[in-house]
Amino acid sequence: MKPKILVAREVFPEVLERLRQHFEVDDNQADAVLGVEGLKARLAGKAGALTAATDPVTAEVIAAAPGLKAICNFAVGYNNIDLTACSKAGVMATNTPGVLDDTTADLAWALLMASARRLPAAERWLRNGEWKGWQFIQWLGSDVHHATLGILGMGRIGQTVARRALGFDMKVIYHKRTPLPAEREAECRATWVDKQTLLRESDFLVLLLPYSPENHHTIGAAELALMKPTAHLINVARGGIVDDEALISALRQRQLSGAGLDVYEGEPKFNPGFLELDNVALTPHIGSSSRATRMAMAMTAADNLIAALAGQRPPNLLNPDVLK
Repeated sequence: MKPKILVAREVFPEVLERLRQHFEVDDNQADAVLGVEGLKARLAGKAGALTAATDPVTAEVIAAAPGLKAICNFAVGYNNIDLTACSKAGVMATNTPGVLDDTTADLAWALLMASARRLPAAERWLRNGEWKGWQFIQWLGSDVHHATLGILGMGRIGQTVARRALGFDMKVIYHKRTPLPAEREAECRATWVDKQTLLRESDFLVLLLPYSPENHHTIGAAELALMKPTAHLINVARGGIVDDEALISALRQRQLSGAGLDVYEGEPKFNPGFLELDNVALTPHIGSSSRATRMAMAMTAADNLIAALAGQRPPNLLNPDVLK
């Protein structure tokens, strides 16, 4: 008999077809949000699961599925998974790093450009029939070329964002706890600075930190106060890294020129104060959302699950201690 697995969210039919070659698949093509109770019910008798970053794989969920051997996220982030509980229960956990770097970097640049040139507000103004003719001093934005790009969190996506800055002849500075090797810095033409310098000097600050309790509200009122009033904040990382209430206050008071946001605290709910602002570009957590990239993410997760349930070490194992 084939092992039974759960695919917790809607995926492409090609992914299900591949999985069905190896497993008995319980799919969720209706894309119902399962939550803790739904996952507990649907994981009963399952050996593995493909999960999204929105699926709360808590200790309670893991305890309710004693036959579970692998949880495979189709996301690079995995703060939805209790890794400690997985390791204690002998459950392998995996993610999908690498395959979404370029697509997420593309969206970071889209939001950066949209914020710099005030595109959302200008489009609304035009659509509302308010454009009565060209004016010399109208819809003035911020130049991107020759500006300073700051990156907080310089992993694979951060480096991909930095390399795209070369075409705009930007100065690139970054901060992470451990600076990149010199050769990697040279590839990105990026310079390590301390966090305060990053905040003070960046014209465009892109956040690319993984979420963790330690990173909660990394950017709050104190940090925003250090930034230039002409600066723009771009967050394509995770909600909770930014104190959204503090950001709304800073944008409302023009302590910042603008922001571009793809992620929010408590999403899909988010602070309605953002909707009252004309200096913020908003997207609904679509950083990796191209067909090719989402297909690659799902297939990578499938590869991880196939390897794990075949008794092999999956390519993107997050908790290698489980194999000891």
